Amino acid sequence: MNFRARHQSGEPLVLPNAWDAISARLIEKAGAEFIATTSAGVAWSLGVPDGDRLDPDDAVAAVARIVRVVDVPVTADVEGGYGDVSRTVRKVRDVGVVGVNIEDGASARPDRIAQARAVDDELFVNARIDTFLLGVGGIGETVKRARQYLDAGADGIFVPGVTDTDVIAELAERVPAPLNIMAGPGAPSVAELAKVGVRRVSVGASIPMAAYSLVVDAAAEILGFGTYDQTRGGLTHGDLNSAFAY
Repeated sequence: MNFRARHQSGEPLVLPNAWDAISARLIEKAGAEFIATTSAGVAWSLGVPDGDRLDPDDAVAAVARIVRVVDVPVTADVEGGYGDVSRTVRKVRDVGVVGVNIEDGASARPDRIAQARAVDDELFVNARIDTFLLGVGGIGETVKRARQYLDAGADGIFVPGVTDTDVIAELAERVPAPLNIMAGPGAPSVAELAKVGVRRVSVGASIPMAAYSLVVDAAAEILGFGTYDQTRGGLTHGDLNSAFAY
């Protein structure tokens, strides 16, 4: 089933977000139908803070490496488009992605969605609305922006920062497109989100943040105590090498 059709049928599409080639390959091996990138994770892995500060060519190169190592389709988070939305979307399209996430910010940006849509009719354009994430609007403003973005050519609506089931249910009812919710610790389960009409569940930067937390803990243990228990039970050298054995 193609990426667009998958938003319309079956259980919600679940996307554990990847940020580099090995994370993408491991997520694929865990059973993911598709791979979605996390722009924050990509930025951190390349030595840049999150927040549209990543060089667009570096972002495209990171996505290209992910596309190269997995057998399932990839959708790319390109933040607000890194300045030139059309150029960025065209470049990630050319390396083989099937969809893009475009975010707005404190105010509505239907122009970004229109620019992404104009690049390719086949790409799934997921419009991210930051009303709840930034505290700049509630349900009414979110639905208003969603309709603007759908009119501009969006295929799906992504609302991070909301975990209240009743609010999510109202958004799913009032937004006439597949609704994507960003989940994580404290959020409703995938099954609970499915019951209220969510069609796509992603986790943003939760997985890289957890991975980097282990780096902090393991380094502190080794440097502070001279012991290595934090790394006990991890994947082996062979596990990681075999992830790329085709």
